[in-house]
Amino acid sequence: FEEYLSLEWQRQTRSQQPLSLILCDVDLFKSYNDTYGHLAGDHTLVKIAKAIKDALKRTADLVARYGGEEFALVLPDTDAIGAIHIAKTICCAVRTLAIPHRNSLLYSHITLSAGSTTVVPQPNSDFQQIIATADRALYQAKAAGRDRFIHNSKLDSPFANPTCYLFESSVSKRCGFC
Repeated sequence: FEEYLSLEWQRQTRSQQPLSLILCDVDLFKSYNDTYGHLAGDHTLVKIAKAIKDALKRTADLVARYGGEEFALVLPDTDAIGAIHIAKTICCAVRTLAIPHRNSLLYSHITLSAGSTTVVPQPNSDFQQIIATADRALYQAKAAGRDRFIHNSKLDSPFANPTCYLFESSVSKRCGFC
């Protein structure tokens, strides 16, 4: 993941085109593993990874596992509007799976929290900045109640003007912005 992100960072620095990164976390996954077991947890992660991958339409877009229950999406040539659309799509795709989570403190099914950011990389800058900004946005989404994503395009001011998107509470309702 970081090798690909570094290459895209360099390429986008040269072309001065946007690069977006989405970090997402399966909400309350430790509780899921404790309830259903690690084998069921592994199968659930495979289903989630497939749903995320299926939501990406371009071959240059990369989805990678980024830790236990976290995923990273590198989206070259994707502006903020495109990143927000993809974040919404993947969160809805996971909700639509309707994977039961009976001991969740939030919902009766698995959900995602996500943080995204979009930048046009500048010369003498480091790709670690985009990771840190997306990670802060992910943390904000989780702190704000989970089952949502936050997009922040400001590398220099990571908490300035983030945009939060929250999903309707019932999987039977249409996924969308609240």
